Amino acid sequence: MKIAVSSTGTDLGAQIDPRFGRCAYFLIIETDGMSFEAFDNANIALGGGAGIQSAQLVASKGAKAVITGSCGPNAVRTLAVAGIELFVGQMGNIKEAVERYKKGELAPTNKANAPDHYGMRCFNQTGETSTPDFGMGRGRGMGRGMGMSGWRETEATPATDSSGKQSISLLKNQAADLKKQMDEIESRIRNLEKESLLS
Repeated sequence: MKIAVSSTGTDLGAQIDPRFGRCAYFLIIETDGMSFEAFDNANIALGGGAGIQSAQLVASKGAKAVITGSCGPNAVRTLAVAGIELFVGQMGNIKEAVERYKKGELAPTNKANAPDHYGMRCFNQTGETSTPDFGMGRGRGMGRGMGMSGWRETEATPATDSSGKQSISLLKNQAADLKKQMDEIESRIRNLEKESLLS
């Protein structure tokens, strides 16, 4: 059976990305032999509809279950319509999570554990949650630094998290995942720069 896992990397040793709709990658894993394919998540930068688009993507790949950290209501509904089981609140190593799934240790849900537009919440400079009245600044500044002044994108903590220790652990995992993603991006940039010098 094929299952989809939101991932920070492209192999089974990667960490589960806590975001479903805006995860970095999806791993589509065949549970029988643990063969897998990794897919970039092109929906990561969408201003809206990322959860729906990601749910449609994993459905198109034949996944019958999804393992992730957090999933919003629109994605939950889309997965349910497609007949895909959902396992939220997961973190850590992907291979270990799949093994827990195969042993029946994960409980499916049909409820969201993240708000709409999870991963796109805005915080002002004092750290207070706010909602800007004009998108996320894309195209508003016309290249002169006029868009979203004083704002920064950041991850929201899952809506159902009631444990301070769990929040700290999740944030540490997210920080490590972001560092790994930055390292991969910087490596890609260096490789592209080398290629452009050679051509």
